[in-house]
Amino acid sequence: MAHINTFAGNPLDRAGNPRRDADWLKDRFEAPGARFLPLWQLRPLLQLGEPLTIAWREHGEIAPWLEQGANMVFLGLDDGEARFAVDVSMAGPKKADAPFKEHGKWIDVRSAAASSELPVAAVLAQARSMLDWHARHGFCAVCGHASSMREAGYSRRCDNPDCGASHFPRTDPVTIMLVLDGDNCLLGRQKMFAPLSYSALAGFMEPGETIEESVRREIMEEAGIVVGDVRYIFSQPWPFPSSLMIGCIGQAETTEIRIDPQELEEARWFSRAEIAEMVENWGDQTKLRMPAPLAIAHQLARAWLRGD
Repeated sequence: MAHINTFAGNPLDRAGNPRRDADWLKDRFEAPGARFLPLWQLRPLLQLGEPLTIAWREHGEIAPWLEQGANMVFLGLDDGEARFAVDVSMAGPKKADAPFKEHGKWIDVRSAAASSELPVAAVLAQARSMLDWHARHGFCAVCGHASSMREAGYSRRCDNPDCGASHFPRTDPVTIMLVLDGDNCLLGRQKMFAPLSYSALAGFMEPGETIEESVRREIMEEAGIVVGDVRYIFSQPWPFPSSLMIGCIGQAETTEIRIDPQELEEARWFSRAEIAEMVENWGDQTKLRMPAPLAIAHQLARAWLRGD
């Protein structure tokens, strides 16, 4: 099996075709085995332990928020039983209070991912991205009229009968890349980074651009390096709010670094031995280091060190 990054490997069957059927969805929603993941201000309700687990709630417990119009999305089927995510921060009996405190703890998804198993982190990422998109897109981007949820949460449709435009959850593609010159690897740091911390360079893809073109453009813009061959390695969903990190390795054709100071504070070539140490030092703030294993930059470096 290929390497699975954090937030990937979702175990749920998203049931993309049957979820369009309102009667099918209603039956799954009302079934005794249906369970609901509450999110409060985009923090999921989790049961404490090692590892963290999802504090699924039953229909009756979540009903007061649904009656108040809380956003709910269908996540998928778990062994035939429906799983939903509900935003309990947008409506409910007491809007200012975080409910269900007796059943678990509200933990942000980034923190939770480090203490939960991969399948759980993947479900949390799906739930967070979907509910965040609905919270941001209550109005039609064409005419400005209010829109309503459709297809179990996987689209919205403008309520204006003269418009009726459909809108779909967006995922923003980001290329993130290690650029190599033999056994040397290019890393950079932004001003916001903690001291001694370096990472792979990255940037959003632009319209009409291939993955390879995006890698070459970003590296040229940020570090002034010409990149030739580009090879895709793996990807990672990144639910903050909803990106797809596309991990690549590129071969440098030039080595002189000319940084864009608006993008980077510094960029450097590191040897293979230095990268190996930085990967292992990710948690030591006194040493040169790369991001934590949660990040695709860490996993890209490990893939290169393995010879993938």
